[in-house]
Amino acid sequence: MHVSEFAARPGTLYIVATPIGNLRDITLRALDILKSVDLIAAEDTRTAAGLLAAHGIDGHLVSCHEHNEVRAAQTLIGHLQAGRSVALISDAGTPGISDPGAVLVRAARDAGLALEPIPGPSAVTTALSVAGLSGGEWRFHGFLPAKPAARRKLLERHRTLTGHGVYYEAPHRVTETLADLAALFGPERPLFIARELTKRFETLHACLLGEAQAWLAADPNNLRGEFVLIVGGAREETAPAQADAERVLAVLLDELPASQAARLAARITGAKRNVLYHLVLGRCKSTEG
Repeated sequence: MHVSEFAARPGTLYIVATPIGNLRDITLRALDILKSVDLIAAEDTRTAAGLLAAHGIDGHLVSCHEHNEVRAAQTLIGHLQAGRSVALISDAGTPGISDPGAVLVRAARDAGLALEPIPGPSAVTTALSVAGLSGGEWRFHGFLPAKPAARRKLLERHRTLTGHGVYYEAPHRVTETLADLAALFGPERPLFIARELTKRFETLHACLLGEAQAWLAADPNNLRGEFVLIVGGAREETAPAQADAERVLAVLLDELPASQAARLAARITGAKRNVLYHLVLGRCKSTEG
């Protein structure tokens, strides 16, 4: 059966997923669109030029990144209204998923312009596919705040969520983030680490949160590249009890030292002392950060 090539239609914005590492992980339809559009709006034109060159495409590139997205969107809407076709790509993966793109997409929709997604690679689904998770519920949280206090405050809100939590993290922050996760969620939560997905030094590792620091320290290469972290959620039957234990702990901390408050809160509620104590440590770090 012959599969026809696709050609870009006038006045249409294409949201095109591109490889997250291996340049051959791109769909045939994505290549067709990149070859035939009038303009390619790219997060980084240098990165995009490398991708296009690898596939023999000579496209007209324009910049559209987080610092110029509003201005670039206005210009690109003008091109679309004039009948030109535009492909939106990010540095890697699917635009608008922890990458620029949402501003342009909303503007195009508000202007009544045609939109067409060209699906393909995404780090979150790639990591989930090899994590071997039981149960289908998961929540994608993207990148956590860079500032420690803001990161810990957000993680405290995630601690009692059921279902797996999926986070992106950069190499220079992954050690601190995993330490915060262990302190706030408890060291016994399951963790799946996906590093450098689809690239030469791709690494997949499953452990407990309390074991993550030792794994990172075991090899300097473990700290390189981009990370997807998948953390087991709070068990559904224990989430309400955990919330009660935290309320008791908060009251006791007004009058008692951290270790004693954690011990008494565990006795009163039946929660695990070490989890409550790690929670206290995490809150202390939040106030320091």
